[in-house]
Amino acid sequence: MNIASMIDHTLLKPDATKKMIDKLCKEAKEYGFAAVCVNPYYVSRAKELLKDTNIKVATVIGFPLGANTKEVKAFETEDAIKNGADEVDMVINIGALKSEEYDVVIDDIKSVVKAANGKAIVKVIIETCLLTKEEKIIACKLAKEAGADYVKTSTGFSIGGATVEDVKLMKEIVGDSLKIKASGGIRDYETAKAMIDAGASRIGASASIKIVEGK
Repeated sequence: MNIASMIDHTLLKPDATKKMIDKLCKEAKEYGFAAVCVNPYYVSRAKELLKDTNIKVATVIGFPLGANTKEVKAFETEDAIKNGADEVDMVINIGALKSEEYDVVIDDIKSVVKAANGKAIVKVIIETCLLTKEEKIIACKLAKEAGADYVKTSTGFSIGGATVEDVKLMKEIVGDSLKIKASGGIRDYETAKAMIDAGASRIGASASIKIVEGK
């Protein structure tokens, strides 16, 4: 298994510098990662650095809280695509989900899917560590109904990250209709492989090199 080709090499820290983004893109080329995942400000830079490769540029929308309005998320998505994003990882409106305002949640996701307009893959971050099992199931169903491409476990900025149990549950709900991205706290090859075995087809990690070399 070529695990590198399943990893989004990620740098979303608020203090990330241009030099750090340049290094991230250089490493992505060297190891053959699926994508780099950077904050929106660095999308155009990453796109330029990776222009002669097949490596995708992913960015985040409504990150990390998911509490922006759908209009803001839609604008962020359009702007990111204009700057060269191939994939967008959006955070759902977690408060709306927990308030059982499911129409708000689905409209929120749909606004990003519509803004992406088939030009970018849409991954929906449900932030599993903040949800009950029932809420995780509902979130996955809403993402599927809204036309997303992936459901993703975590931002990596909350109280917990990906677990094998959550990936298995998500796979159970979405089957083959959506792909699954596991992210948050994945720092070695064994953990990454366990997530893939549980049903993840993409791994989000900042410890990507350690994961690959750990093999």
